[in-house]
Amino acid sequence: MENKGTEMFEPGYITLHRSGELERRAEALEARLTSCDICPRECRVDRVKGEQGFCHSTYLPIVSAVCAHYGEEPALSGTSGSGTIFFGNCTMRCVYCQNFQISQDWKNQQSRSIDFQTLAERMLYLQDEMSCHNISLVSPSHFVPQFVRALLKAVKSGLHLPLVYNTSGYDSVEILRELDGIIDIYLPDLRYASEQWAKEFSQTPDYVVYARSAVKEMYRQVGDLVLDKVGLAQRGLIVRHLILPNRLAGSEDSLTWLVNNISPTVALSIMSQYYPAYQAPSIPSLARTISSLEYEEVTKVVNRLGLENGWIQEMGAAKNYQPDFARPSHPFNTAQDKPFNSTIVS
Repeated sequence: MENKGTEMFEPGYITLHRSGELERRAEALEARLTSCDICPRECRVDRVKGEQGFCHSTYLPIVSAVCAHYGEEPALSGTSGSGTIFFGNCTMRCVYCQNFQISQDWKNQQSRSIDFQTLAERMLYLQDEMSCHNISLVSPSHFVPQFVRALLKAVKSGLHLPLVYNTSGYDSVEILRELDGIIDIYLPDLRYASEQWAKEFSQTPDYVVYARSAVKEMYRQVGDLVLDKVGLAQRGLIVRHLILPNRLAGSEDSLTWLVNNISPTVALSIMSQYYPAYQAPSIPSLARTISSLEYEEVTKVVNRLGLENGWIQEMGAAKNYQPDFARPSHPFNTAQDKPFNSTIVS
C-alpha cells in the first residue's frame, strides 16, 4: 500500500462536478431506471413508475441505517469511524446474510425510502457532525443512480470525503464505468469461485464471471490502495474475501485468481467472521462457524501467494460482528464495533 505523505487529497467527484460531468452522469444513470439494467439481472422494469424487479426497489433510495462504523478495515475506520450508509434490499439472496434484516425483508424496507435531498443531508451529517473519515455506501449496486443524484446535491453543499463503494461484487461493468472518477475506494467481496455454490446459496448462477469482471474494472479505475500519512485510505481497491465453512468460498482459487489477474500487491481483507445467520442454521454445510483448520488453510494460501497488503481477522471474529438493525440508531454494539485486529502488511 502506497503512502502519499502530506499531499492534499481531493475526491474525484469534486473534479467531475466542476466540469459538469457529475450532473451528466446522474442524468444518464437515472434515465436507465425506466428500463432498469443497473445490476447484472437487467430486469427491465420501470422503477420510476414504481415497478419492482428482483431487488424489490423502485425510484427512491431505501436507507436502513446511517452510522459511524468502527468495525471496518483500519484504513477505513481510523479513529472516527467510517461514515456508513446501509441501503435496504439486495440483488442477491444469500442464505447466510448477516444483514438479512434489511437485505431480504423487502416488505418492511419500503417504509425506509427517502428522497435525494435527505440522502445528501445524511452524507453531510456523517462528515460534519460525526467527523467520519469517508462515506461508505453499503450494498449500493441497485441504487447507483440514486446515490449519484444525492451526491450531486451533497457536493454542492461541501461534501469532500472519499467515497467508498462497499459491494457484494455482483455488479455490472457497464454501470461501474459510469462510476469512474466518482468512486475513490472500491470495497468488493469476492465471495465464490464456483458458480454452483453461488447459485445454490445466493441465487446468482453467474456470480463468478460478473464479480471477477467487476473487480478488474474497479482496479482499472483506482489501482492499488493509497493511504495518507496517518494510514487512512484515500483511493484504491480493497478486496474482501469471507471464509466459508467446508471450503465453499473456494478461497485458494479466488486468491490465486487475484494474484494472476489483478496484482500481487492488491489490498486484501480476509474475513473470518462467518457465523450461521438467516437460513444457514438449517443448512448442514453452512450451520457452523469456520474451523481453525479452515482458517489456517487460507492464511497459508495468502503466505504462499505472497499477498502482503491488507488485513486478516483473527479466529473468533464472528462474535464481534453480528449486526442487529432493530437496535436504535446503530446496528452494532459499539463496545464490540472494533476494526480488524491482525494485519498481513509486510
